[in-house]
Amino acid sequence: MISPGDPDPGDLSLLPCPPGPRPKGVARLLWQDPARMGFGVRRFRLGPARERLEGAGVAFVAGFNAVAAGETGRIDDLREDLRGFAYEGAGMACATLDMLTLTGGRRLRELLSGQGVRYPHLVHMGTGWAYARMRLRPMWGIRSVHPLLRWLAHDGFGFHQGFLFSDRTVGRQRTAGLMDRTRRAIFDQGLGRTLWFHECAGAAGVVPRIAEFPAGRRADLWSGVGLAATYAGGASTADLGLLASAAAEDGFRAHLAQGCAFACAYRLISEVVPEHTVAAAPVLCGAEVDEAASWTDTALVALGHNAHSGDHYQAWRAGIRKAWARRDRDS
Repeated sequence: MISPGDPDPGDLSLLPCPPGPRPKGVARLLWQDPARMGFGVRRFRLGPARERLEGAGVAFVAGFNAVAAGETGRIDDLREDLRGFAYEGAGMACATLDMLTLTGGRRLRELLSGQGVRYPHLVHMGTGWAYARMRLRPMWGIRSVHPLLRWLAHDGFGFHQGFLFSDRTVGRQRTAGLMDRTRRAIFDQGLGRTLWFHECAGAAGVVPRIAEFPAGRRADLWSGVGLAATYAGGASTADLGLLASAAAEDGFRAHLAQGCAFACAYRLISEVVPEHTVAAAPVLCGAEVDEAASWTDTALVALGHNAHSGDHYQAWRAGIRKAWARRDRDS
């Protein structure tokens, strides 16, 4: 409840990363309005985590607009724990411009080898937003940037569809057409991340929402929830415990841990590990951040040097779950 005199959490200008001014010239054609990320506009559940999660959305748009305006350096002016979301937006902008100008991914490669080098996973997720906005299927028109991480475009595609078209994708449980089983699984991981935002980081909303989906989709949804709960945060320790218990009861505890481990790795690579990630890892993974992240490295090495296919990406996820299962069995 908002008390008299308190700032309105729906006022995006009061968030930790207020949006920059609207640019002029060609960049104005691509400029995205940060107000579209507001939970009131999206009709998402409102709760104590609203400001935190809306701030992530505003950071995403800030990253997109910075690239569109040719001012990518502005991203690093944002608060450290929000920069990953901004680089996700930057990935979307670079992929959009690359497709519009038929450069085959030049801008995206420059971002990944330069300023965005510590956020490779988020940048690749951002490309999925670009494909969705262009009404194309991921990986069309851009030559391989990273042979395995490029599959995260399907995760970003799923997040986009759930975030912007929640009635269709969450309410009616629709997926995009022309997707095989592997692509749909990664799409659902992204959709699981959306559910964390859709339910404003509340376990009481997330758990029954997942239960509405067919059993064949819930594993990947739990994976996305674990990733978002650990990376974006917003839940109390008690709520995280409820998630772990519900995932175990649903038969997908390993998938929740796998998503958490991914988030731990993402944060370590960025060299910014916020308190909510440190708090989430022991509850969702049963391990500290460093150990959970190490499972992702071990599983990746086990794939060999030529890992590139969707099956390889799924094997990577499975390897992380096996590492968690061994840890859980031995503890």
